[in-house]
Amino acid sequence: MVRQPLVSVVTPVYNEAGYLGECIESVLAQTHTNWDYTIIDNCSTDGSGELAQRYAAKDPRIRVHRNTEFLSVIANHNVALRQISPESKYCKMVLGDDLIYPGCLEKMVGLAEAHPSVGMVGAYAQEGERIAWTGLPREESVVSGREICRRHLLEGLHIFGSANAVLYRADLVRSRDPFYSETNIHADTEVSFALLKTSDFGFVHEVLTFSRVRQASLSTVSRGLHTYFGGTLHVLLGYGPDYLTKEECKTQLTTHLTEYYRFLGKSLIQRREPKFWEYHKRQLELAGLGFSRLRVATGAVAALRQAAGKRLWKGRMAGRSKDSGSRIGGPVTKDC
Repeated sequence: MVRQPLVSVVTPVYNEAGYLGECIESVLAQTHTNWDYTIIDNCSTDGSGELAQRYAAKDPRIRVHRNTEFLSVIANHNVALRQISPESKYCKMVLGDDLIYPGCLEKMVGLAEAHPSVGMVGAYAQEGERIAWTGLPREESVVSGREICRRHLLEGLHIFGSANAVLYRADLVRSRDPFYSETNIHADTEVSFALLKTSDFGFVHEVLTFSRVRQASLSTVSRGLHTYFGGTLHVLLGYGPDYLTKEECKTQLTTHLTEYYRFLGKSLIQRREPKFWEYHKRQLELAGLGFSRLRVATGAVAALRQAAGKRLWKGRMAGRSKDSGSRIGGPVTKDC
């Protein structure tokens, strides 16, 4: 019988005692059984570390690593990935408040084993009540790294998934230290562009993971700050030249900056909080483009004009509706 390839599973956790048990149980329930599992306790104070230790005492495949000092989320993810076994062929992160469904490792590993050029594997994910990372045609299970990155940049096909939703080839994880950029909240997307320069992308068209939507989660914070704009800018500048022609890169960057400042102009009208402006100012400065107050003001004027145009259009449509009703004998009424 052919031995299953070893998968190193890692779970970075900070104060997730309410969910960690379910997370660990989801790993124990995997139909792919050749795995080792490291839980990284980021100085939790709610008993998460003790809970993890109880599981480790029962199963020799589980061990617990406790950080000596508290780390930021992405820095802790990097520590987690440094714990993978030297013998592992694949690596799977399972976040402490999330879980993976029983066939997750088996199906992701199965696809990667069938296609050795694949460096990372994604799948549909349940995020709260919605299904995420859709859009890839069902007949496509393996796409060249160059092609899938071009489609992300040119067509907006976002299917790489969060850290909880993907499987990495372990040699690629070992080749990068740190694995994730600790200055980019969208480090999982950025690293996908780095890995796919030399490997292909695999996708299982099934829901294999579950992620909670919580107020304090990184994804919720990201949505609140609208970090998509800064993250996309970072990818365009850092990896656009690897996947796009010079003209495509220039066009995408110009278009994105125009949309970015329009969004910032609208946000100015909405009187967003200082933290919001600190984030976006920093992103534009890190990109080497600087923060233009003039372009923000121009974006605000454009947003006001657009809003005024919409009101005018709605007023005209309402007027036409009334005129039409009077010409045919007044408003239509129900028969009963």
